[in-house]
Amino acid sequence: MRRGREYSRPPHFSIVMQNIFDIINAPEVTVASSVFKLLLSMLLGSVIGYERKLKGQIAGVRTFSLICMGATLAMILSIYVPQVYLGLKNGDPSRIAAQVVSGIGFLGAGAIIQMKGSVRGLTTAAGIWMVATLGLAIGVGMYAIACVATLLILFILMQLERIEHRVTLGNEARIIRIEISQIIDDIAPYREVLKQKDVVLTNYYLAFDYESTTTRLNLMILANESISFVKLFDALHEVYPTRNISMTNQVSF
Repeated sequence: MRRGREYSRPPHFSIVMQNIFDIINAPEVTVASSVFKLLLSMLLGSVIGYERKLKGQIAGVRTFSLICMGATLAMILSIYVPQVYLGLKNGDPSRIAAQVVSGIGFLGAGAIIQMKGSVRGLTTAAGIWMVATLGLAIGVGMYAIACVATLLILFILMQLERIEHRVTLGNEARIIRIEISQIIDDIAPYREVLKQKDVVLTNYYLAFDYESTTTRLNLMILANESISFVKLFDALHEVYPTRNISMTNQVSF
């Protein structure tokens, strides 16, 4: 009697998934685990970079994904070098990765822009530092923690900003420049207008131009971001004959 051809049963799906899970979570550095880590870091870094790009920041998808992948690769190298050349018990897997935390500060500083007394980019710089540590976490195999951290970063960047605008946390420092078409000797009317609009006057600077009969006034104020500066400017315009009013972050005459 002829035997029928024997067929090997395909492995169960759960067994295949378990094998994949074991490969990408292996403590040793392998090609498969390294590729997975780099792809995951590229994905998570790109998600955060996309949010920054929507806000018009100079660091966007490419910058954040490269930073995250670079930190991941540094962490992989930190594990690989002792593993291959020194042995896990003799090497220091944190030696290379430790330099990422200190070195990433240069990129963070490059994202900060100082423009006429106004500093922008601090949140992006903090995001760059956080994405670098995110890459280190992926490189060491902390996938769940990295994904949770990504969600928390997105919550901070997107939702906390909305909450801040909604509850109007704190006041913002502003400087109102006013050019008056006469020489004035009393700013009490301006104080009264600011008080009515719930604006705090912290300091002021005056400059007189007697040749053109002009007074330049700089009012340093603390104002809630919910205030209508259009209405405030209209009220200030009515105090004295005014040529122009502007708002800035730097005292100027």
